[in-house]
Amino acid sequence: MLLAEKRCIPCHGEVSALTRKDAENYLKQVQGWSLSDNASRIHREFIFPDFKTALTFANHVGELAEEAGHHPEICFGWGYAKVEIWTHKVGGLHENDFILAARIDALEEA
Repeated sequence: MLLAEKRCIPCHGEVSALTRKDAENYLKQVQGWSLSDNASRIHREFIFPDFKTALTFANHVGELAEEAGHHPEICFGWGYAKVEIWTHKVGGLHENDFILAARIDALEEA
């Protein structure tokens, strides 16, 4: 099953964060995303033609995140949006982070 077709499963912190190797394997499924140096977060910058499109994108990311119960960092301005994702409860990455990244990539503005 593709990541974008999956749904985030609530994480209560009883699981460990992904290892760098596992995170790198998931990263292959979400083009354009990068792994932080310590392999605890993923991030991507999106480029848009104007502020309005960046704002619409940020709002759509927020809606996806709220629906999933997952809350990324979103920074945006004229012509760009930066998204950083990790699972707070495990202090690093979980499959849910890559599911959300794939669902963000599927947005019309992305």
